[in-house]
Amino acid sequence: MTTLGIGSAPQKLWGRSFVFIMLANALLFMAFEMLLPTLPLFVSTLGGDASQIGLVTGIFMFSAILVRPFTSVLASRMDKKFLLLIGIIICALTTGSYYLSSGIWMILILRVIHGFGFGLATTYFATIATENMPKDRRGEGMGYFGVGETVAISIGPLIGTSLLYKYNYQSLFMGGMCILLLAMIMAIFVSRKPKTESGADPSGSHTPKVKLIEKKVLFPSLLIMLVGVAAGSIMSFVALFAAERGFDNVAWFFFIVAIASFVVRLFSGKMFDRLGPGSVLLPSAVFAIVGLFVLTIAQNDIHFLIAGALYGFGFGAIFPAIQTWCVNLVDEHEHENAMASFFNFFDLGIGGGSLLLGMIASAFSYTVVYDIAIGIFVVYILLYLVYSRKQRRAEDYSLEVDIE
Repeated sequence: MTTLGIGSAPQKLWGRSFVFIMLANALLFMAFEMLLPTLPLFVSTLGGDASQIGLVTGIFMFSAILVRPFTSVLASRMDKKFLLLIGIIICALTTGSYYLSSGIWMILILRVIHGFGFGLATTYFATIATENMPKDRRGEGMGYFGVGETVAISIGPLIGTSLLYKYNYQSLFMGGMCILLLAMIMAIFVSRKPKTESGADPSGSHTPKVKLIEKKVLFPSLLIMLVGVAAGSIMSFVALFAAERGFDNVAWFFFIVAIASFVVRLFSGKMFDRLGPGSVLLPSAVFAIVGLFVLTIAQNDIHFLIAGALYGFGFGAIFPAIQTWCVNLVDEHEHENAMASFFNFFDLGIGGGSLLLGMIASAFSYTVVYDIAIGIFVVYILLYLVYSRKQRRAEDYSLEVDIE
């Protein structure tokens, strides 16, 4: 039985803190997603060209990636909840300040600061959420925790564009700031275990270090990078692909992806906890492959939406499964390093993949882009099979040594 250590009471999954941090995390991603389709339009109104719009997007991800390796060291010196609140406040203030920008350089500076805040917030959200769930239900818990992100990714762009077209940029940025302030208020109500019980290593024998990569989670991080490349093909090009094919239901496509991701997480996390990573990671990849294949051969809106459902079943299960796997591979005082590596590899996959696949789309077609995404998932499956085979051999050898 998993216990908190205070009065030996069993730790519940659906406690107050878990619910608040799940909702606050969803609001963070909602505010982020509201800016994805709208901030480039704002940059263009200030005279920005395509290269500057790309720089505004890329510099945000770079600053988020840059700050995450420092999260473990920061958590050893300050309270994680305080650092989380700082991250959310930075996101809120920069989101509200975009409207005050008078030129591209001002936006670039704000994007760097915003990226720092986002990098802090996403890392500490994940690690504090892990603290507020039983160890033997982490797969299930991380699945539920990520549902809010999935829903936010689907409706955030819709809310952002609606605010912009119905009102103006000021309403868009102020609305995003208000959502983030609400996330901050929810995060305030999240309680944490005492420092000696939350994995901070009370003995002091482990001094946190700045790590660009947590070696213990290198393999699952490589897998999530591959998933990020394939996900970038959906996030960046599916709207253009749909327009090329004459499909009119792009918004419904993303909505169905979100619904499918929600449904699959109702049971995929429990499968992970009971049967291990392979029980989720392999069949989910097959679903994603089938979804991408249906997308390439889609002839009408029905085929298009079916592809979204199949892809959603795959991606919706893979993301929290690898996230949980990373957490389980390290000690509690290393959770920040594990989550930093996880998110950074995923972001690198999306950013680098979107850039590479964009060049491929320009040279060939969007169908070729999704053929490549299918190939990436095939590589993912082969890598996992080789890894699991080596792990079984290592375990068999260890067992033989113990017997002798």
